[in-house]
Amino acid sequence: RTMTMLRHGVAMAMAAFLFGGKLATAFYLPGVNPQSFGEGDVVKLKVNKMTSTKTLLPVDYYRLPFCAPEGGPKMDNENLGEFLAGDRIESSPFRLKMKTEMYCEQLCITNLGRAEKRGVSPNKVVRAIRKQYHNNWIVDNLSAASKAEDDKTITTRYWQGFPVGFVATDTKKAYIHNHVNIEIMYHAVETEENKYRIVRFTVEPFSIEHKFEAKEDDDDDDETEEGTEQAIEYAKINNPIESCNPKASHKEHTNFDMVTASDRMPQEASGQVLFTYDVTWIENKELHWASRWDIYLSMDDAIPAKVHWLSIANSVVIVVVLSAMIAAILVRNLRRDFARYNRLATDEEKAEDLEEFGWKLVHADVFRPPNYSPLLFSVACGTGAQILCMVIFTIIFSTMGFLSPANRGALLMAELLLYVLLGSVAGYTTARLYKTFKGKTWQKATALTALGFPGIAFGFFFLMDIVAFANGSTDAVPFTTMVVLLVLWFGISTPLVFFGAYFGYKQDPIEFPVNTSSIPRQIPDQPWFMGIPFTLAIGGILPFGACFVELYFILGSMWMDQYYYVFGFLFLVFIILIITCAEITVLFCYFQLCGENYHWWWRSFSTAGSTALYVFMYSVVYFKQLEANSFATYMLYFGYMGLSCLGLFLMSGFIGVISCLWFNQTIFASIKID
Repeated sequence: RTMTMLRHGVAMAMAAFLFGGKLATAFYLPGVNPQSFGEGDVVKLKVNKMTSTKTLLPVDYYRLPFCAPEGGPKMDNENLGEFLAGDRIESSPFRLKMKTEMYCEQLCITNLGRAEKRGVSPNKVVRAIRKQYHNNWIVDNLSAASKAEDDKTITTRYWQGFPVGFVATDTKKAYIHNHVNIEIMYHAVETEENKYRIVRFTVEPFSIEHKFEAKEDDDDDDETEEGTEQAIEYAKINNPIESCNPKASHKEHTNFDMVTASDRMPQEASGQVLFTYDVTWIENKELHWASRWDIYLSMDDAIPAKVHWLSIANSVVIVVVLSAMIAAILVRNLRRDFARYNRLATDEEKAEDLEEFGWKLVHADVFRPPNYSPLLFSVACGTGAQILCMVIFTIIFSTMGFLSPANRGALLMAELLLYVLLGSVAGYTTARLYKTFKGKTWQKATALTALGFPGIAFGFFFLMDIVAFANGSTDAVPFTTMVVLLVLWFGISTPLVFFGAYFGYKQDPIEFPVNTSSIPRQIPDQPWFMGIPFTLAIGGILPFGACFVELYFILGSMWMDQYYYVFGFLFLVFIILIITCAEITVLFCYFQLCGENYHWWWRSFSTAGSTALYVFMYSVVYFKQLEANSFATYMLYFGYMGLSCLGLFLMSGFIGVISCLWFNQTIFASIKID
């Protein structure tokens, strides 16, 4: 959920989240080695933030009164990407040992708060359950899959973790999942004797009303006579299920039938509650460590690969139709225009001044600087070029497998660092264009490039951070992380922008095939279909239509805690998006020049950039799936989506400008000008 764009990425990263790929096999970054365990070795179970698709505000696991390890939870060392994504990985009190079965182990007794009553504010746990918060646990860097069971089916889901509890349909009360079956699959290491590697981690939560009597602390019970660690009993259970009964003739793991027996009741999320867990170890000889992430990334084939192929087919059809239109309209008309403009005019035609009409009439004005703020236009193009390069490199690295979800925070860090390091691209592009437009205040242009979009992004992020902090969310990044972002911005990105601008201003201005007159030509009245509203509506809908299927899955990864790892499809769709933006912009540019309107700089930028308007409108429709009902959620969602769409607008706008610049240079270089 990709929020986790800073909620899934300070939106500088924008389009890397917004377009499609090939189902890739999971593998790890070079240098990341698997961990092997001997029988009886301690296996750490760690807890991450709790997430909810209803609030979009992840919160710390220990914000609720859950069982904590002795001495308090200890935070894992996290990278910048994990902090920005809101991850807070901490230790837990669960005691797991390789290949050691555990039956109804007692974790702790904790007070969840007051009981649910009308007119009384519910406790924190009840509120979390009603907001559909999910736990996200980790074993050996592998996220917990969630197993749910009923009378007829068993369903395993490999995303979103498992729910804290549930609300009963009959009583409308909240019940806590106070027992979990932890199922861990392992594979014997072929190169090491008596060593094993973990290949799958599944949690099946249950709600069991343990009627118990708390025991007094007795330090002597923690160890046996031989000095080996022994299970700690915090209470005597008066109504034990079979797995919790010490007098049972044979040990059996907790199962659905035990929990749903007629004399059993679920545990209400209030008062003193005993937490317990089972641990089951299963050898899986078929599943190897290197491919253990495959089922997560494919989400157990919840989204078939053919859906992505259909998305590609849909995009290809749009490109083919658009290319056919360009071939039919542009190529045919341009050949006719070239033939007419390049032939020698007769004396009669010269006398009647009939030799010129159409787009050739604007040859002395077509490369005139933008009619509105050449400085702002140059800055927008420079920033768009920077974002475009960042997106291309991010998708390439992701397709190669260097940004696997197994390496948490890697995607965010890659986007952020690539954006920072590509500051020279923005500086060079801005400087070259601004010099071409004969701009004088080059220091102002360069400073705006260095501070403009990053400043807007950081301002939005800081505002969203305040909202997250006010709501106690882990999305609120620490002060030190803010300092790191500022260092990246002012210490690396800004100098690189000025470095690129220096070389840009050293270059000669862009050469045009025709000269520009000193007096602007008057533009005739334009038909309604060449007005800005129409060109924006048509210019954006075709590129959006080429990528909206993949956009659905990308938004699911950003806001629904789903995995998105089909970066091969993403790369193909992104290429199609670029082609579509370029073709539709060139087509409208030709019509505009034929209407003797030479103000094409900003029009080409906005025509291609209007794709972002459709993406934002689609995000409004998608928001209905989230069942969000708080002001903070609205702010976070639309704030980050708005910032993302601004990045997409700048990127696609730059694509439109470059395409039209090449087109205009080509056609005006092909005709004879007296």
